[in-house]
Amino acid sequence: MLVLGGTAEARRLAAVLHRDGAFAVTSSLAGRVAVPRLPCGEVRIGGFGGAEGLAGWLREHGTDVVVDATHPFAARMTANAVAATSAAGVPLVVLRRPGWTEGPGDRWHRVPDARGAAALAPRLGSRVFLATGAGDLAALAGIDAWCLLRAVDPPPPPLPPRHHLVLARGPFTADAERALLREHRIEVLVARDSGGELTAAKLVAARELGLPVVLIARPPAPDAPAVASVEEAVAWVTARVSAARERSTPRPPRL
Repeated sequence: MLVLGGTAEARRLAAVLHRDGAFAVTSSLAGRVAVPRLPCGEVRIGGFGGAEGLAGWLREHGTDVVVDATHPFAARMTANAVAATSAAGVPLVVLRRPGWTEGPGDRWHRVPDARGAAALAPRLGSRVFLATGAGDLAALAGIDAWCLLRAVDPPPPPLPPRHHLVLARGPFTADAERALLREHRIEVLVARDSGGELTAAKLVAARELGLPVVLIARPPAPDAPAVASVEEAVAWVTARVSAARERSTPRPPRL
């Protein structure tokens, strides 16, 4: 089976399936980070060459199941996975952790995309923490505010003209995020609705400091079966493999 990864859920899934021993698991990473966290089992790094290239890879490697456990904002990879598995006749399930839910004390402003965030954030404050990862920085490059950027590796241009870059790898604690916001006198936080506990500390810090948050909505859900947890993904894969084995096992003739 192939796990399209790069997330904590993908690493957990690969570890569970690797320990099971019944699955030959290959995890695929996009290669956007110079030194990625590697999952258990076989790993390939780099693109497939679009949906057609991925479909060819699935056929060449005799893949039985694909789990798309990429980031909730990796819309292009997910679209390629849907098209490729359809072309190759391989079952696909999408593993997506739920998005965040606003709670008491939160001051959230939801926007449909990064350009909406670039338009709204300067109206809420003049010093903005763009905690979106490198993927949305090009769309945010025209923002009219001083910006704090954080990334694992230096992001490519274009970038906001007035910015300070911090190179760091999470997860981060709420205490560390609170200190960062105070150190740089941040007035607005911009984040993507990625969901999950590992990246929620910045939202906790913003709530405690009374800061507004501009939250970028997720891309539309793909037209494919979906699960919300590693446990559900394991159950889905196991059921699919069991059904395939039953269909392929010869039945004794009736007497």
